[in-house]
Amino acid sequence: MTEYSVIGIDIAKETFDVYIDTSCTYLHLDNSPDGHQQLLSVLSALRVKLVVMEATSRYHSLLAATLTLQGFAVAVVNPRLVKNFARATGTLHKTDPNDARLICEFGRRMEPEVRATPDEQTQRLAGMVTRRRQLVENRAMEINRYKSCDDVAISASLKRHIDWLKAEIKDADDDIDRQIRTMPLWKEKVKLLEEVKGIGPTTMAVLLSMLPELGALSRHKISALVGVCPYAHDSGKMKGKRCIWGGRSAVRSVLYMATLTAVRYNPTIKAFFERLTGRGKVFKVAITACVRKLITILNAMLRDNKEWRPA
Repeated sequence: MTEYSVIGIDIAKETFDVYIDTSCTYLHLDNSPDGHQQLLSVLSALRVKLVVMEATSRYHSLLAATLTLQGFAVAVVNPRLVKNFARATGTLHKTDPNDARLICEFGRRMEPEVRATPDEQTQRLAGMVTRRRQLVENRAMEINRYKSCDDVAISASLKRHIDWLKAEIKDADDDIDRQIRTMPLWKEKVKLLEEVKGIGPTTMAVLLSMLPELGALSRHKISALVGVCPYAHDSGKMKGKRCIWGGRSAVRSVLYMATLTAVRYNPTIKAFFERLTGRGKVFKVAITACVRKLITILNAMLRDNKEWRPA
């Protein structure tokens, strides 16, 4: 029988460690194009079933894309899942080679889902969106400092920095809008999304870059991916409160703000919100449910390629 290999990769900024389960082989390579080619040379002689690596900022992106282009099935998993798996197996020591072995074992036993690696343009847009969020956060901090500052010279310095941040945010908004409207990949999606009241340019950019699965998953999976899917907390006779957990916080945050607008100007979301509050639901529960309904509608629109039709 042909033996298929599962490959575990532990990635750092400058190097990465590889564990191959079928031969119990460890490799330590540079996280560079040369190191990636060395790994491809090794894997070309194997029947690879799955390559598993942790999501580590952007350190894993190039290697994941390189392996995917060569036809390998690559699963990029949440590091927390591997950490919990290590605890469950009673593993206490931590080294890079052992981490690679654990990631390999996690992939072999849990068989994580393989998802398409974002293309270069999507990754670039995600970087632009992240940079805009950083600028907005810095502006908010500087405004708070400006409001509480009594020193004239420091206030003037803060004001100059705030004005500079505002100009940078405006430039970032223009760059993002230009990017999403000129790429053929997103033109149809933008045309559909911009018809939805509450979905502005910033929300569109976040959805396109940080939630590329939108329109390709079921409503339950897309809600869980965003982090607005309620989970049960029951045990025996105890019926605990349902609560949301996990998901992509950056996407959830921008959808929360979009929903605040939608409950005022979007007839469908407004009616749903009023129906929930009329039944006694507290504000945050009702808003979270509206976020879930909004993302479900957007998911169905992109899946079926249909325009927004108010209920």
